[in-house]
Amino acid sequence: MPTKSLLMALALAGLAGPALAQGSAAKFDGRWSVEVITEKGDCDRAYRYAVAIDKGEVRYAGTENFQVTGKVQPNGAVQGTIGRGGDRVAVKGQLDGANGVGTWSAAGNTQCSGRWNAEKRG
Repeated sequence: MPTKSLLMALALAGLAGPALAQGSAAKFDGRWSVEVITEKGDCDRAYRYAVAIDKGEVRYAGTENFQVTGKVQPNGAVQGTIGRGGDRVAVKGQLDGANGVGTWSAAGNTQCSGRWNAEKRG
């Protein structure tokens, strides 16, 4: 069973996971600060993490090892999955300029869900 902090990190990484569509990637490039908040389940209450987007490629800017897949559509819609080992988190939401919001939900043995918000830092 995954740890609470792992699920929060995975949820956050959901923003980090999407690859941006060509042609619109530049407006999302940079460093982002993402706050992940649990609203349902017994996962840790909240975390803040850094992610980086470069030429449309999104990566977790921390030290953990995550498997990240997904996309940000040209209109900023985010949808992705983040995994580590057998744990998975589904993430969806919206980036708009220098901000983003969305929801996340864990799959598998631990059922947690919540919301995230993001702020572009550079």
